[in-house]
Amino acid sequence: MKNTALTAIHESLGAKMVPFAGYNMPVQYEGVNAEHETVRTGVGVFDVSHMGEFFLKGENALALIQKVTSNDASKLVDGKAQYSCLPNNDGGIVDDLIVYKIADNHYMLVVNASNIEKDWNWISSHNDLGVDMQNLSDGYSLLAIQGPKAAEAMQSLTAIDLVNMPYYSFQIGEFAGKQDVIVSATGYTGSGGFEIYFKNEDAVTIWAKVFEAGAPFGIKPIGLAARDTLRLEMGFCLYGNDINDTTSPLEAGLGWITKFDKEFTNSENLKKQKEAGVSKKLVGFEMVDRGIPRHDYEIADANGNIVGIVTSGTQSPSLGIAIGMGYVPTELATPDSEIYIRIRNKDIKAKVVKTPFLKK
Repeated sequence: MKNTALTAIHESLGAKMVPFAGYNMPVQYEGVNAEHETVRTGVGVFDVSHMGEFFLKGENALALIQKVTSNDASKLVDGKAQYSCLPNNDGGIVDDLIVYKIADNHYMLVVNASNIEKDWNWISSHNDLGVDMQNLSDGYSLLAIQGPKAAEAMQSLTAIDLVNMPYYSFQIGEFAGKQDVIVSATGYTGSGGFEIYFKNEDAVTIWAKVFEAGAPFGIKPIGLAARDTLRLEMGFCLYGNDINDTTSPLEAGLGWITKFDKEFTNSENLKKQKEAGVSKKLVGFEMVDRGIPRHDYEIADANGNIVGIVTSGTQSPSLGIAIGMGYVPTELATPDSEIYIRIRNKDIKAKVVKTPFLKK
């Protein structure tokens, strides 16, 4: 079990710690619903230092990224980030990730904690272009400071204009007295805010200054359980749940990050899939009758036939209803389609809805 540079602080705050992606991580502090509400209405801080950071440099860095990712990274300008995925050779997804363009010939890729080694090996296996690759995941810490009060609460710590930072952009500068901090706005909660990447040796100092600056705004530490309920309300995919090695980006509703005006891993087959149409789709659904859907519960049709699987599910703290996502046949993927979630051998009625569940 790996620890982050802040594990001792989480333990001192009484966090419930759990193993996650090989790391000892805080799952909750005061409770999921309270932490969820803090992020929706105020400002909360997640330690997500378990995420992976790869740095790619060289004249062929963009060419390598174009080869292994589904989105078109040539559209990036300095200071912009892009959501993308790494398709595999079999129609599935190695991982989803965010590509940051630091400068010409210089990029950062942020990948999921559970896939760091897998992603590194995958990208390396395609690097016949002489690109200088560095895996600095173990040297970086990452805080996600999320919520509508995040920018105002943190502005005193930096000259970077946090309030007006566009979504999916970033700047590198001084933060909390430390240099070369990467500050980005790519949030995973749907409540605004930003992420800060910095060296492990600065973690304890930055954490203390973040909480000092945020105190007048009611800032609180937030665990991974609330991170999951927050992202689910937005319909954001979680790797290992909603997407994996066997789900295609088109089935997962990620056609918008799958650009066929360039060639990439398995692009020919994915293009054929798009032209032929997919047989199943990832949908959002709300429970009509009482019951809470959970990962891996079966989905049935009106006749009791098993037609799909729940990938994510919870009781939505913001909406007060049970929600979920799952794969169903295309004919059941239109909004208001009636589906049933098999809970303890009973088929409980649900209906397909458009995501995000939480409307702005």
